[in-house]
Amino acid sequence: MSLTPPNSPRPVRPLRRVLTVLSYALEKLVTRNGQLLDILSKGESSGQPTRSRPGKSLSRFLGVRAPGISISKYLERIYKYTHFSLSCFVVGFVYMGRLVHRHPDSLVVSLNVHRRYNNAFYALVGGVSNVELNRLELELLFLLDFRVSVSSRVFQSYCLHL
Repeated sequence: MSLTPPNSPRPVRPLRRVLTVLSYALEKLVTRNGQLLDILSKGESSGQPTRSRPGKSLSRFLGVRAPGISISKYLERIYKYTHFSLSCFVVGFVYMGRLVHRHPDSLVVSLNVHRRYNNAFYALVGGVSNVELNRLELELLFLLDFRVSVSSRVFQSYCLHL
């Protein structure tokens, strides 16, 4: 199910709306999770017992530092250079939801939110090496237990949620 009909010009208004809502949701999630990590790290430094270190399952996705590009600009860049349909962005969000649901100790944070995509081109667009992208893709498939099919019902519910 594509939000962009085949052989039609790419819509500007739905594009803006979908990318704006997705970037807002991701930025809110990253901010909340960053605050949670700060609280947990303060608990560790004060000697208070903590459960487990969040993000363990996503450790392969962590970058050394957060990129200088905003989530909004990053999504626009991906859209501009990949010609993905808007549906692909929603499905990517579904995958992130499944990942966090299956691995609740995994947090989407500023060090990994930009690192989710013939892979050499997508690696270039995403700012990672082709080898690294291949490893991340394989890791994601295993973390999702290869459950990457998205029914139209799930797709529609995510669209409504967004």
